[in-house]
Amino acid sequence: MIQVDSNTVSAYVQHRAPSAGWLAAWSVTGMTLYATLLWQLGLPSAAVETVLAVALAALTSGIAGFAFAAICGAMLFQFRHDTVDVVETMLICSIANQAMSVWVLRRALRWAPLAPFLLGGVIGVPAGVWLLLHVGVGTFKAALGALLITYSIYMLVRRPTTLAKTSRASDVVAGLCGGITGGFAALSGAPVSIWCGRKGWEKTRQRAVFQPFILLMQCLSLAAIAVLHGRGAPNVGIPPLAWACVPAGLLGTCWGMALFKRLTDIQFARAVNLLLIASGVGLLL
Repeated sequence: MIQVDSNTVSAYVQHRAPSAGWLAAWSVTGMTLYATLLWQLGLPSAAVETVLAVALAALTSGIAGFAFAAICGAMLFQFRHDTVDVVETMLICSIANQAMSVWVLRRALRWAPLAPFLLGGVIGVPAGVWLLLHVGVGTFKAALGALLITYSIYMLVRRPTTLAKTSRASDVVAGLCGGITGGFAALSGAPVSIWCGRKGWEKTRQRAVFQPFILLMQCLSLAAIAVLHGRGAPNVGIPPLAWACVPAGLLGTCWGMALFKRLTDIQFARAVNLLLIASGVGLLL
């Protein structure tokens, strides 16, 4: 098995990534101009709120490397009830955000540790998409909220223990769970990130595995929705608003990645998990 040198990866990312100050200034300026443009075009308030939710979720995802759909979905389902359209919007934006992050980490990527996760994910995505298309929005929100709260509390209170030895079969199972949650709620990163953490991997090494996993699962989920939802369903296709949200998501991701470089492991883990708990509570209310 080819191993990833975490020190080399961290040094590469630090060397290649632009400064936090430059990214922050660019993101704020770009987001201000983009919001002004949308307002001038006369987009409805729900559309503008969707764009802002995507930007905020992308900011958090840029810090943690995952959780975009969790936070974005928690906000969007407060004022939108078109479940499939919302998930498709989150998938499109997540694909763009993850592609940017994976590009930054491209020299750290290794297929050997990633392959078992992908195998499980490919099996799990169709089951997750079936659940998305056959479960009511109320159940959908409750399940997603309970998942977020359980996961986040676990991450906050767990002891920093790691498993001495893991098997490829367990990696496949983690990928299977990620594929199901990815197809169901565009939330493929949580199971895999938990498992990578249990392995005791350094945070950059974890991102070099679960970020390409998320990217590929999101692409597969989008394709599965198009196939399964397209059979006799009206208004099939990607919502036009999804494409308008992509620039906001990329700006948020840039800023989040800059902030990620300024936080310690403990600081960014606590911040993200607290946000996830708040998002889960919001879904259950």
